[in-house]
This record gives sequence, C-alpha cells and structure tokens, in this order.
Amino acid sequence: MEELVNVKGMVIKHSPVGDYDWVATVFTADRGKITAFARNARKPGSKLAGSVEPFCFGTFKLFAGRNSYTIVEADIENYFEGFRQDLEGACYGTFFLEIASFYTRENNEDKELLNLLYISLKALLNEKIGNNLVRCIYEIKALCIEGEFPGIPGGRKFLDSTVYTVNYIATSPLKKLYSFDVSKEVLSELEDITAEYRKRSIDKPLKSLEMLESLYNVR
Repeated sequence: MEELVNVKGMVIKHSPVGDYDWVATVFTADRGKITAFARNARKPGSKLAGSVEPFCFGTFKLFAGRNSYTIVEADIENYFEGFRQDLEGACYGTFFLEIASFYTRENNEDKELLNLLYISLKALLNEKIGNNLVRCIYEIKALCIEGEFPGIPGGRKFLDSTVYTVNYIATSPLKKLYSFDVSKEVLSELEDITAEYRKRSIDKPLKSLEMLESLYNVR
C-alpha cells in the first residue's frame, strides 16, 4: 500500500530512466538520502520538468511504496539558477552535493546538514567571501555536524589565527559561518587542514573534487 508523504529536501543528482522518466537522489531533512522516480518528467510540459534538477530545493510530495518513492508534486523554493552563469560556483556546489551525499544515509534525520548545505550554496553565490573559504568552512562544519570532527591536526604548528578560525567554525551556529574573511596565509592553512580531514574521513574518490583540482587548483 502506498503512502503519500511530504519531505523538505534538495536534489543531489538525477539520471534518465526509460524514455521520459528521471530517477533523482534527494537529500531530505527527515528521511536522509532517498531515491525517487519522477515519472514523465522529461516530457515537454510536464509539471515536474525542471523540478528534479541538481540544486533544486523545496518540498516534494511523494508516494512511498514498499521499495521506492515516486515524486508526485514539487514546490521548489530555490532553483539556484545563479549556477547556470557561474561555472566555478557550480563546480564548488557540485562538490558540496557530493560531500552531503557521502555523509547522509537513508532514513537518517539530518536537518542540520541539509541546512548547512543550503546556506553554503547561497554563500557561493553572494560573492562576499571567496569560494575556497566557503568550501573550507563547509567541510569543517559538516564534520562537526556528523560527529567526526577530529580537532586541530597534530604534528604541525599552525598560526594562532588559523586555530581560532577552525574553532570558531566548529562552535558557531550556522547563521554566523559566512560572516568573516581570512588572510591568504590562514586560508592556505585551512586548505591543508581540510585536505587532511578529507583524507581521513572519505574513503572513495570524489569526481567533483577531481574537477576542482584540475580547473581551480583546489587541494
């Protein structure tokens, strides 16, 4: 028996199925990462056309079947259309989606990580701080939310400003994360720290990171 449910979430990725359908991976606040079919969404004039693209954030009405979900309606609050004109921002945003996909699990409530993802994507588009700093903040805070933050790496002396920045990110509420900038020296050390965290925590290649490395020298 199918049950109709509403979930708040963001489309992480999608792929074509059959002649007219999409299958979408949606990161939801209450059910974690789910896979849902969007029937006939690739047909011209479909009410779901454009609603199951990556970055689409809103409320999805689903049929919850025994083995799968089907999207019936989508009320999209933010399409993040700015990424269509901002290739660099889109590359960073895709990396954020892939990180979120790695951490979240099906049927695992993860509202704070979803909120972090949302405000981090907005930070990429507002141009108040550089994309690489946004990335570092996002990666560090995601580790904190998932309970995997290891603290300042040992075996190396970091600038006091870097240590302060990492601790500020770890302890601050989400609304205060993207309210500051750092020097080039601190940013370089933050890049080293996040690279080390990633090496410890993520045990598979990230395709979006490979693109960032090749296009924008991200490490």
